[in-house]
Amino acid sequence: MKDIERLEYVKFRIDSAHETYKAAVLLFENGFWNSCVNRLYYSVFYAVNALLVWNDIQPKTHSTVKSQFSQHFVKTRIFEPRFGRLLNTLFDWRQRGDYGNLILYDKASVEPLLGACLEMIKQVEVEIKKSF
Repeated sequence: MKDIERLEYVKFRIDSAHETYKAAVLLFENGFWNSCVNRLYYSVFYAVNALLVWNDIQPKTHSTVKSQFSQHFVKTRIFEPRFGRLLNTLFDWRQRGDYGNLILYDKASVEPLLGACLEMIKQVEVEIKKSF
């Protein structure tokens, strides 16, 4: 991927992260807890994907995004371990909410994720901007 293509891709993914986060907030405000978890996961996934691509890491799967983020950014202490745990939790919750039987999240379980996800998206943006 050429540098200009990579920059455009990263900008698109960061914009997608913010847009998807806003959708998650709307779903939360209207009581669609499982759908909110889905959108929160994707908001963080898009941000982390942007970070990886910006650093010339080309993940092919969701699992690769998780493992590469952990390897290059959590284990190296660029990101706090709580952000790695958040990505893993969101991945698991989304899987269970989308594909599990009778998994119904509620306001109390989903609400703490809102602030954590927004913080993570912003932290990713800060990290990307460091290398502009």
